[in-house]
Amino acid sequence: MPSLRVVVTPALLDAAPGVLDLDGLRAELDAPGPFSAEALAEAERGAGAPRLPELDRTDLPMLTIDPPGSMDLDQALHLERTDGGFRVWYAIADVAAFVTAGGALDAELSSRGVTLYAPDERVPLHPPVLGESAASLLPDQDRPALLWRLDLDAEGRLAGTDVRRALVRSRKRLDYEGVQAELDAGTADPVLLLLQEIGSLRQARARERDAVDLPTPEQEVAVDASGRPTLTLRAQLPCEGWNAQISLLTGTAAAELMLAGQVGLLRTMPPADAESVASLRRSALALGVAWEDGQSYGDVVSALDASVPEHAALLTLATRLLRGAGYTAFDGSVPEQPLHSAVALPYAHCTAPLRRLADRHVGEVCLALAAGRPVPDWARSALPGLPDVMAGTTRRANAFERAVVDAAEAVVLAPRVGEQFDAVVVESGPKGGVVQLREPAVRAKCEGAALPLGHEVRVVLAVADPAARSVAFRLA
Repeated sequence: MPSLRVVVTPALLDAAPGVLDLDGLRAELDAPGPFSAEALAEAERGAGAPRLPELDRTDLPMLTIDPPGSMDLDQALHLERTDGGFRVWYAIADVAAFVTAGGALDAELSSRGVTLYAPDERVPLHPPVLGESAASLLPDQDRPALLWRLDLDAEGRLAGTDVRRALVRSRKRLDYEGVQAELDAGTADPVLLLLQEIGSLRQARARERDAVDLPTPEQEVAVDASGRPTLTLRAQLPCEGWNAQISLLTGTAAAELMLAGQVGLLRTMPPADAESVASLRRSALALGVAWEDGQSYGDVVSALDASVPEHAALLTLATRLLRGAGYTAFDGSVPEQPLHSAVALPYAHCTAPLRRLADRHVGEVCLALAAGRPVPDWARSALPGLPDVMAGTTRRANAFERAVVDAAEAVVLAPRVGEQFDAVVVESGPKGGVVQLREPAVRAKCEGAALPLGHEVRVVLAVADPAARSVAFRLA
C-alpha cells in the first residue's frame, strides 16, 4: 500500500498508558541505544570547534520550512529571479564540519544510518548537541553549510550548478501550514511567491518527463476532545510539494555532477515494464478511475487522491510498479541503470545529512567534483559499503514506523471489536485482501474469498489487539 507519513502524537500515550510498548518495540527491532561516552565526547568537541569555511554568505537571507517543532533543520533556502530565469540558493547542513572521519562517532553513525521517529522520543542519527543544535540550520545562527547555487531557465530547467562550503545564517524559521496560509491570503514574502512559481514549474517539468509523484497523505494518530484515540488523514499541502521540488532539484544536480565525474552514490529505481503499466491501466478502468488514451502512467497516478477509496485502491496497486529502490555506488565508470524511475532522472540523496548517513558522503563527493579536486579518501572509501548500510537501516526505520502505526490503529479500534464499518476493497487475493474504512482512516486485512476490488463492502471488526499490533476484519 502507499507509504504513509505517520504522526503519532504524545497525547495518545496518555490516552492509552502502557498499551504502546515503545521500549519493547525498539528492542525487538534492535534500534540503536544511547551513544557511547566516546562518541558523545567527540560530538561535544566537534560542536565546540567546527571546521569553518572561508567563504561567508551570511548576507543571503535564508529561511527554513519544516514541520512545527523540528530542531534538526537540514536545509535553508533563498530564491531569486534572474534575467534568464531563477537562481536557487540551497544550504545543506555541513555535518562533516563537526564529525571526524574514522572516529568513534563516525562508527556509530554508520550503525544507525537514519533517524527513527516515535511519539515518545526520537532515536537520532546524531547526538542532539549536533543534530538539534550546533549543526542544525537554526534561525539567527551562523552555520557551516554546503551551499548549492542552482540556476534555472525561465521554464524551470536546470542550467547551471555549483556547490561549495560557506557560512550561512537563516533569518526565518517557517512551517508548512503557516507558509500555505500566507500564500492563500496573499500576504506571503516574495521568496515564498518564488517558491510557488519555481515549484510549480518544476512540477510541470516532472510531468513532461513522466515522473511519478505518489500523493502520500499524513496519517495522524491522536486523541479527540473526549480523550478517545482517533485516526485521520491529512493531505499534503501544495507548499510541501513545491518545497520538495527544491530538494529533488538538488538531488538531480548532485547526480549529474557525480555521473560526469564517474564517482558517487545514486538513489536508483528500475523503470516499470510495459505489461505492468498496462495491467495498472486495466485496474484503473475497473475501479472507475479515468485513464484517457495516450495519458501517461505518471500523470494518472500523480493526480490520485489517497483519501478517495477508489483512488487508494489504485495507489495500492501502483506501488508495485515502484519497487526495487536502492543505492548504487560507482567509481571509475557509470552504472548501467542510473535512473530513479519515479523521478525519471538520475537522482541522489544529498539534502538530509542530519537524518540520513549517505547524504554526508554524497555532499563531500559533489564538493570535490565541483571544485575539480580529488574526492577525500574517507568519503570515497565508504561508497561501496553504503548501499548495504542504508538498505539495512532504512528497512529497520520503515519496520519501526509501520509497527508504531499498527499498534496505534489497534489502540484506536480495540473498544469497537464486533462493530460494523463501511469500507472499500483496496487489495484482493484468493483468500482475502485489504480494506480501507471510510471512518476512521484505517487500512487492514479482511477475510473473504474474491473480495471485489474497488467495491464498497460492509465489514465487521474481528480483531484489534494492541499488544500484537494486529487489526483484522471480516465481511459482514
